[in-house]
Amino acid sequence: MSVGILSASYITASVLFILSLGGLSNQEKAKRAVWYGIFGMAIAVIATIFGPGFTTLSYVILVPLIVIGALIGKTVAERVEMTEMPQLVAALHSFVGLAAVFIGLNSAMGSHDALTKAELIIHEVEIFLGVFIGAITFTGSIVAYAKLAGRIDGKALILPGRHILNAAAVVISLILLFMYINTSELWTLYVMLFIALVVGAHLVAAIGGADMPVVVSMLNSYSGWAAAATGFLLGNDLLIVTGALVGSSGAILSYIMCKAMNRHFLSVILGGFGNSAGPAMEIDGEQVAIDGAGVATSLEDADSVVIVPGYGMAVAQAQQAVAELTRRLIGNGTKVRFGIHPVAGRLPGHMNVLLAEAKVPYDIVLEMDEINDDLPETDVVIVIGSNDIVNPAAQEDPNSPIAGMPVLEVWKAKQVFVSKRGQGTGYSGIENPLFFKENTRMFYGDAKASIDQLLTIIK
Repeated sequence: MSVGILSASYITASVLFILSLGGLSNQEKAKRAVWYGIFGMAIAVIATIFGPGFTTLSYVILVPLIVIGALIGKTVAERVEMTEMPQLVAALHSFVGLAAVFIGLNSAMGSHDALTKAELIIHEVEIFLGVFIGAITFTGSIVAYAKLAGRIDGKALILPGRHILNAAAVVISLILLFMYINTSELWTLYVMLFIALVVGAHLVAAIGGADMPVVVSMLNSYSGWAAAATGFLLGNDLLIVTGALVGSSGAILSYIMCKAMNRHFLSVILGGFGNSAGPAMEIDGEQVAIDGAGVATSLEDADSVVIVPGYGMAVAQAQQAVAELTRRLIGNGTKVRFGIHPVAGRLPGHMNVLLAEAKVPYDIVLEMDEINDDLPETDVVIVIGSNDIVNPAAQEDPNSPIAGMPVLEVWKAKQVFVSKRGQGTGYSGIENPLFFKENTRMFYGDAKASIDQLLTIIK
């Protein structure tokens, strides 16, 4: 393949990636947008494989690796449940970071005799940045995976003087960069690699469970910048463009999500912020349980119903049952809508994907800002496995870890039913006064089993 055809292929792939990102902003166009991304990546891979510089030995090594990787990817995609998607995404980000580290180290070990002094300095800076960002992405993604999968505690790890430690690590890394440029000694690169691995793990460990959706988005951005740095290192224009697209879109999404949680972007990515500054507000009352018959009677009498899904719906795989309940209520003349918080679940857009999978109509799935004003006029709100996103402590308790966070104001509805397994505080460990309010009833049990119980009653 000539250089001209390779360049044209890369441009085509870049355009398809841009169209893919643009299409994901609309649910109705998302499926087509995904195919744009698939075709773009296929063109990029094929053009690279058949581009200049490949030898017979390259194909002998590369083809089996591609086949093995494809089989592993297919197997993982078929076995992973939707509830495990957040930790899968985090794990995949770690691969990008690790690849950037290996490519940087490999380049550092190679010969640079053909480069001028200026070119060598630029090349060594590219190596250093690629390894630094890749290492942070690698260990940060592993810690995020472990938190999301429940392998380690989801609470924030708060070390004394943590910000000073992070700043010192960055300063030492900069000193090592100048030493590497001046001496080309590999030990400076290895020391920086160790520091970056520790910093990546510490940054994510210091972020609490309530902020984990932002962490996933943030790591997506890190992986993009690691890929872009690798693109500069390899002189690959497509990798630079793709990495910049992923990095910038991940950063923008992280900013949007931070705004939705009333967090400062830097406060989240540095970790340890958003924790309570004093004792939590005391909660009066008790949680009052209700059975399926009571919930069904209220739903049948209601003129308007809003359903607020959360991670509990994903865990129970209750989206199909919820969709069927929605169809029955609409068939009975009830106005049904969904209220989606920007950070519901543990992955951006998690609830939207589940509802789309269950074929819930797009036009009744509304964002928090679209539904909040209507909640005071709503007869019944059903909360399915949500905690922080419907927690009135965000508005009522200045000492709450989520104080100031915009939430779905479901307690303003005439009646609220909360479907959850038990009286626990959920992933973030924050108590919810909603469960103790006079107009709230607790519908205990597995979400799918609870909704199936309602379906046996509501015809």
